Amino acid sequence: MQKFAVIDFETTGLSPQNGDRVIEVGVAITDGAKVLDTYQSLMNPGISIPSFITGLTGISQSMVSSAPRSQSAMREVSQFIGDLPVVAHNASFDQNFFVAELERLNQSTDTQFICTMLVGRRLYPLAPNHKLATLAKLHNISTTGHHRALADAVMTAELLHSMTADLEGLYSEESIDAPFMRKYQKTKKADTRSSNKTLSKYSLF
Repeated sequence: MQKFAVIDFETTGLSPQNGDRVIEVGVAITDGAKVLDTYQSLMNPGISIPSFITGLTGISQSMVSSAPRSQSAMREVSQFIGDLPVVAHNASFDQNFFVAELERLNQSTDTQFICTMLVGRRLYPLAPNHKLATLAKLHNISTTGHHRALADAVMTAELLHSMTADLEGLYSEESIDAPFMRKYQKTKKADTRSSNKTLSKYSLF
């Protein structure tokens, strides 16, 4: 089975272009059925953490003051991921920070992220929304530790497992691999096969 690297960042804000930085990174390596290995590190961003971020994540200034600088942690992240396909929920957010932090190492990347939020919008059109916690609950995946990087990376990996199984049921003639996922997430919703069991399958409704 193909392996994926599922990544999540906790940050000081929404955009590296506005000077925001990563304060925690979590990565879960999965084969599409189970988590095989994980990586987690707090990161010292060199700037202040806003109080609302501390309230959301529980990560305080004192927690990151002795943490590795971003360059050190991102070097380890890059090595840990290697050349695996990268997955994230709301991937445009994580990809922006991934690229920005690697640029601080003078390291460029053309990695095209697979986004479980985009896949979810097509696969589960009847879901009330496509936030990570909502889709996790739809699949009876624990949301304990939500808004911490490794917990969210593992949650996303487990969501990917459920999505893979559902896609295999819908596209039995296809290999549900990284190229398929990248194509599926960009296909017009009307042109995708989607789960018709959202309302009946999940107890949330």
